[in-house]
Parts: sequence; C-alpha cells; structure tokens
Amino acid sequence: MPVLKFTIQTFLFACWGWTLISLVLLSSFTFFLFNICLASFMFWFLVTLGAWILFIVPFLKFIYLPYRKRQWQEWTAMNNAKISMAFFHPYCNDGGGGERVLWTAIDAITKNYKDIRIVVYTGDCDYTPERILQRVRERFDMNLNAHSISFIYLKTRWLVEAKYYKMFTLLGQSVGSILLGLEALLRFVPDIYFDSMGYAFTYPLFRYIGSSKVLCYVHYPTISTDMLERVTERRITYNNRGFISNNIYLSKLKLYYYKLFAYIYGLCGKCSELTYVNSSWTKQHINQIWSTSNRTHLVYPPCDVQSFLAMPLYDDNKRQFFTIVSVGQFRPEKDHELQIRSFHDLLQRIPERRSQLRLLLIGSCRHEDDRQRVESLRTLVDNLNLNDVVEFKLNIKFDELKTDLNQAMIGLHTMWNEHFGIGIVEMMAAGTIVLAHNSGGPKMDIVDNQTGFLAHDLDSYATKMRQIIELSNDERLRLDHRRPFSLRPADIEFRQEYGSVVVRIGRTRVLAQTSCKIVKPKETRPNEGRLRILLKNIHLLSFSFDAGRQSQWTTTLSRHLLQNIQDSRCVDMESLCIVAYEHVRYFFFVIASCYHWDTVRG
Repeated sequence: MPVLKFTIQTFLFACWGWTLISLVLLSSFTFFLFNICLASFMFWFLVTLGAWILFIVPFLKFIYLPYRKRQWQEWTAMNNAKISMAFFHPYCNDGGGGERVLWTAIDAITKNYKDIRIVVYTGDCDYTPERILQRVRERFDMNLNAHSISFIYLKTRWLVEAKYYKMFTLLGQSVGSILLGLEALLRFVPDIYFDSMGYAFTYPLFRYIGSSKVLCYVHYPTISTDMLERVTERRITYNNRGFISNNIYLSKLKLYYYKLFAYIYGLCGKCSELTYVNSSWTKQHINQIWSTSNRTHLVYPPCDVQSFLAMPLYDDNKRQFFTIVSVGQFRPEKDHELQIRSFHDLLQRIPERRSQLRLLLIGSCRHEDDRQRVESLRTLVDNLNLNDVVEFKLNIKFDELKTDLNQAMIGLHTMWNEHFGIGIVEMMAAGTIVLAHNSGGPKMDIVDNQTGFLAHDLDSYATKMRQIIELSNDERLRLDHRRPFSLRPADIEFRQEYGSVVVRIGRTRVLAQTSCKIVKPKETRPNEGRLRILLKNIHLLSFSFDAGRQSQWTTTLSRHLLQNIQDSRCVDMESLCIVAYEHVRYFFFVIASCYHWDTVRG
C-alpha cells in the first residue's frame, strides 16, 4: 500500500507539473502575439484564460482550500468555538447605515452564540482592530467583545472602487469583487460566509469553491428594474450620462448590457442559501431578479431610536434658527446637490426669513472620491452665495449627531429609491419633521401623510419646506408635547407561551397570541393563506383568550386592521400556501389591550 500511494502521488505531481509548464508556455506564446496581431492575441488570451481557470479551480476546490479549511477549523477550535462565520464587509469602518447593520448583527451573534467565531473581511488596512472597534463605540454607541472578533485585512479593495471604472462601472466593480472575494477566500475559509455589502458575484466563489454556507443581507440591489426603466426612458442621472441618454443607439446598447448584467446578477444571487433584505422595496426587486422568494426574508435594519427618544424635545420658543438637517454619506446617489438647490429656492421664496434658516449637511466620507464630492458641494454653496446659511459636518461622533438632530426642525432626505432610510427613522425619533423622497423604502415603509412629508423635485421640496416652516407651534406638537411624527419607545417581551408577546407603549399594554392550523383555502384565493384577527379591550382584568362575541366596534376595527395588513402586504399571503387548492396555513390572532398592567399582573 505505501508503494501504491507513493506511485499515485508521483503520477499526480507529474501531471500537475506538466500542466503548469504547459500553461506557462501558452501564456508566454499569448504574450508574444500581443506585439504581432491583436486579433490573434485576443483569441489566444481567451483560450489561455480558460485554461488557467480549468487548472486553478479544481486545484483550489479539491486540494488547497480543503487543506486550508482544516487548518482554520483547528484555529477555530483553539478559540473555543465550533463554527467560524465570516462577514464580507470591505468598508467596515465607514460608519454608515450598512455598518450599523454589520456591527449589530455581530453584537447579537457574539452575545447569543458563544460557539461561533466571528471574522470580518475588511479593506481598512490603515486601521487596527482597536481603532475600528473604537469608532463603532463612538459612532453607534456599541461595545463589542474584541476577543471574539478577528479581522482579515484585504489588500485588493481598490478593485471595487468606482473611480477605476469610468465606463462599464457595474461590470468592472463586479469583476473586481470576484478577485477581492478570491483573496478573502485564500486568506480564510469560513464555515459560514455572510455578505453584508451586496457583492453577489462572490457567492458562487464561496459556495462552490470554498464549500461554505452562503448568507447575505442586501441593502440595495446592484441593478434593479427601476434602473432599466430609467435607461429605457433615457433620463439623465448620475449613472446614466447625457451623451448616452441623448443617443438612441447607445441607450439601446446600454439597455442590453443592463439586461445581460441583471441575468448574471440573478444567477449569482441564487447561490445565497438565505437572503435578508432591509425593506419592502428591496425585497420586491430582489425577488424579481433573483427569483428566490421562498428564502428571502424582510428584516428591517436596526435603528437606535431609544437614545433619541430619551432627549427632551427642543423648545421652539427658544429656537434661534430653523435648522434643516440632512444625514447621509456623501455618495452621488444621496443627491446632496438637490438639497442645496432646493434650499436656495426656498430662500428665494421667503428672503425675509433668510437670517432664521440654516441647512446642516451631516455625513461621512469613505475615501478621496467622497471628499472631492464634498468640495464640489462647497463650491456650489459658494456659487449660490449660501456660505452663511449652509454648514457641513463630516464624520462626527454619535453624541454630536444626537444633539444636532434634536435641535433641528426639518429632517431632509433626497435619495431616489432609497432602500430603507435609517437616517429618516433617527430623525423622526429625534423629533424632526421628515421631508423624504417620494420613492423606494421611505415611501413604502416609513413615510406617509401621517408620519411626514414627501417630495420628488426641486419645486416640491422647496414648497414642502416652506409649508413645514410656516406651521404654528401648536400644529407641530401633539398632546404629549412631541412632534406629530416622532415615535414613542416600545418594549417587546416574548412570553413563555409559544406565539405570545406583550408590547408596552407608555401605560398601554397589548398582549397578542398567535395560533396556526392547516385548512383548505378560500375558493376565490386558492393559493393564499388565511388570517383572522380578534380584538379584545380589557380594563383591570386578567387576560384570557375566550373568543366569545365581539362588540360592534371591535368587529369593525378587526376588519379594518385585517384589511390594512392585507393591503400593505406586510404578510406575504402566498407564502402561507402549502398546496394550492388543498392546504394553506390559517393564522388566528387574538389581540387584547390593558391600561394598568401592574394591577393585572398583581
């Protein structure tokens, strides 16, 4: 047996060596053709590239990566863990909403699962782990256990930066993400790979070559049907230049490019075994492109509203300025230019109030491109003669952010098709009156006529801002002396009974009990589940779930609540179907309210 094993090893090594030498010779021949014939070079370049892929992929899949994975599993065991979970977040030190999701997820996992070792792939090579975690404390007010988190520093993050791809940016960044993901895979092979930045082209790499479980949290689809519509309609945007939108042939060519890219993007997305999305808008587009509705789940991003709600409401009578505040990274899609121009238009309409109005732009800069963008915005402010009424605050600490939001009157948001809008929720909690873009997540999940204002262009933004400013103090306040659109803290307690939860808001307590059974669907909706809601209003009584008879008003309210749930589509009724026309899930909710919980518990 030892002789046979040695013979097989020698034969395999000889084959491997011969293949490697052949590939080197083929590559040299291809390079030689570069100076002779470009067409021949391109043909042999593709042949050479394919040959290298056919050689490298099996080598990585069956030899190198399994060996490295065993080594890392031993390292994981040495750290008193059974499973390694790697988060792919090359910009983990940015301090934006995506980073809040990352660190909140890591915080929850480290607190609840002691046998999981957390690894973060990051390209922030200039920052030590201590400095990264310190920024997390300052920006998000979170204290993480540094001993349970390891960082893998990636040297090729520049491959996913847009500044290197003046044309075909999506394609260039996606190919760059594959190479960046390959570096990450070679550096560490995890048991579970979690992409928290939306680099879908890395999923096949980790699933099929690294043999890792692939999970992802999608903030914003790389390409969406809305982007296809904009190209079709030939509208000029930051990602659809004028010389393309003004040319019908270039627009058609770009549309074909987008459709092909969307198809490949969908194939890569299907490699995710469990997908989380941050808003109804994102879920809708991911389901359209990835076709993974059976394993796509809506999980709203964490919003730290408690610290904002704890602050007393700023007294309008003591207000020296009417501050309009914007919170968001200085990225092109945030459209800070629209904020500045609409504010300028507002001042043109009410020049007598110029001395009372201020525009405050708060955000973080990720890299040099963002800093240059800020400088161009400063130039715009200077050209519009707004230097005395517009202020920029970059990379501020969390405490300063809370103070600025608390003292502001209007929270401004201008991003078209924002995926969710953590900043909007924070502004609401701080007591500002929100004016958001009439699209995407803010429109579908956060802001409506009852919770804020919506606008879509320069004129509508200026009009809405003036409308808010001219509200009286009484119109801005509720009976509890908070803004009409601000939130109150809600405490959620899951009870020991399965499907039972208590929600507390102020002195009001609501107890909800859920049960489920399998029934036949309605004939009119054979592929949808069924819901029923029973409301009970209890004063100073113990909770009981005897169905009994409902009063007329509770019956009416139950019907309205059920209709709102169905119309809002917060429950995917089709996902409750097991077998169309035969079996569906039937959920029964009993909701009871009580105003003196302590008495009831006693």
